[in-house]
Amino acid sequence: MTSSVVEPCTFEDMQVDLEKNVQQDVRSQWVLNAPEPPSPWHVALDSFRKTVSNYREKTSSLSDQSCGTLLLSVLHVVFPILVWGRSYTVAKFRKDFLAGLTIASLCIPQSIGYATLANLAPQYGLYTSVVPPLIYAVMGTSREIAIGPVAVVSLLLSSMVQKLVDPSTDPIGYTKLIFLATLFAGIFQTSFGLFRLGFLVDFLSHAAIVGFVAGAAIVIGLQQLKGLFGITHFTTKTDIISVLKAVWEAFHNPWNPHNFILGGSFLVFILTTRFVGKRKKKLFWLASIAPLVSVILSTLVVFLTRADKNGVKIVKHVKGGLNPSSINQLDFNSPHVVDVAKIGLIVAVVALTESVAVGRSFASIKGYQLDGNKEMMSIGFTNIIGSLTSCYVATGSFSRTAVNYAAGCESLISNIVMAITVMISLQFLTNLLYYTPIAIIASVILSALPGLIDINEAYKIWKVDKLDFLACAGAFFGVLFASVEIGLLVAVVISFAKIIVISIRPSTETLGKLPGTDLFCDVDQYPMAIQIPGVMIIRMKSALLCFANANFVKERIIKWVTQKGLEDDKGNSKSTIQLVILDTSNLVNIDTSGIASMEELYKCLSTHGKQLAIANPRWQVIHKLKVSNFVSKIGGRVYLTVEEAVASCKSNHF
Repeated sequence: MTSSVVEPCTFEDMQVDLEKNVQQDVRSQWVLNAPEPPSPWHVALDSFRKTVSNYREKTSSLSDQSCGTLLLSVLHVVFPILVWGRSYTVAKFRKDFLAGLTIASLCIPQSIGYATLANLAPQYGLYTSVVPPLIYAVMGTSREIAIGPVAVVSLLLSSMVQKLVDPSTDPIGYTKLIFLATLFAGIFQTSFGLFRLGFLVDFLSHAAIVGFVAGAAIVIGLQQLKGLFGITHFTTKTDIISVLKAVWEAFHNPWNPHNFILGGSFLVFILTTRFVGKRKKKLFWLASIAPLVSVILSTLVVFLTRADKNGVKIVKHVKGGLNPSSINQLDFNSPHVVDVAKIGLIVAVVALTESVAVGRSFASIKGYQLDGNKEMMSIGFTNIIGSLTSCYVATGSFSRTAVNYAAGCESLISNIVMAITVMISLQFLTNLLYYTPIAIIASVILSALPGLIDINEAYKIWKVDKLDFLACAGAFFGVLFASVEIGLLVAVVISFAKIIVISIRPSTETLGKLPGTDLFCDVDQYPMAIQIPGVMIIRMKSALLCFANANFVKERIIKWVTQKGLEDDKGNSKSTIQLVILDTSNLVNIDTSGIASMEELYKCLSTHGKQLAIANPRWQVIHKLKVSNFVSKIGGRVYLTVEEAVASCKSNHF
């Protein structure tokens, strides 16, 4: 026990205390007499006025310009290449040219593989690596991103469209639906950017994307076992159980080991070059050209040894020539139009999520900002035009973008170089792909999959947020054991469930005063914080007190006051709580259910002889509490800060 000496109270001390009380009363009036906040109608109207005003300003500034200048300004907005192209130099072109050739060497075998993954003929993957990169090069805002077909989108398209039309029995009808889905995806993507609806992409959280991509990578890898082992009959389902069952049944039938030997050998070669490229950064080009070298060498081996006569499956005919028009193949009278539109929406969101994430990652490395809405519009236009030129959904590829960046690209000219290289290959070199083994295409796809499975990021998510990890795991196992769309659905549902749980069960914290300061903090986070005898200070950790969480918050506070207020955590007797102060600094808004719960809380406290005070209420909150007469019910005990609430109530002997 410590003894204390009571000092005599002087006139000067009484005068200081009186001045403090007067200042506290004045500041309380600042809170209570604040002007009314703008209504939702006024907020919407003000936003509309600002939009119209900005439009008028832009229109008036443009009206003063000549027609030629006006047209040039519009073209600069639509085609950013006209802006940065003016400062383009020969030195930059030299770097972009080498980078374009490097990613083309990776793009050609990948495009053929991703087309087969999408259940399309090989040339469609090459088509998708010609027109979309050219369109994006003149409209895109990222400097490093490489546009083309990607594994996840290819799998997503094939898994959903083949439920409508079987590609093995009706390949033409299936291809038409793919083009139609691409058109819808482009329209949705353009709309997202035009109407600034980019937040829709955020429905797929980072954790969900990590799990979804990892699950899709494993499914893609299992699907490639068909080509790697030369299996003739294989399941069209994407879940792991069906695929493993198909592989197991294939092993019980006669099969040719030459496919596996050829594909496995070059898979080891590609992975080895990738390992060397990571260890020695100057040799990054080894990993970039390894897939193309594998295709060339394996094709020569098959051609010289006539291995196709001995059971090695080959690509055979790849249609050459430039992209043909596919306008006549867009069948809007199909009975599956509505279903295809839904597929287009899902693919649009997934493709945008990957592309924007890739673009922003490399933009942050280079130190510039990426306009998300412009990116969505450019990707959207790319796919709209692509659907008219025999292309399927294209987006930013992480693997090719990483190679593009490592190759030293300076601008989107590298995409143009890549597209021209693929165009030349389509025009003159497709006949050379006749003897390309399907096992090599499978090896190229398999070699790209390890980069899609980020175990370290999943572990980081587990350490940081268990609910986020649940969304990650849900997406992973949903894709793995059900289907790609089920995995996406599970991830979105878990993410929304997390938001709902946080909203309806917000936590509250008891505050204490930090020694030597005027700060009041959570006593659990800061054990040295001192709780005021007879006063319980509670802060709600929620931005909204509404019908979903009001009752929960009220009952928790009552439980704390009536039970925990009698003894501390060690069971020692505490002074009876006489005053409850609600710190509403986190509370942005409150509805009628929230006000009703506050009134019930006040009645319960009054019944037990306790008082209620409110500290630091926000504008909307204090306005609604005044209008509902709640402020008058609690005797006007509303204060600017918790410190003032404690001081004022102490002076009034609460």
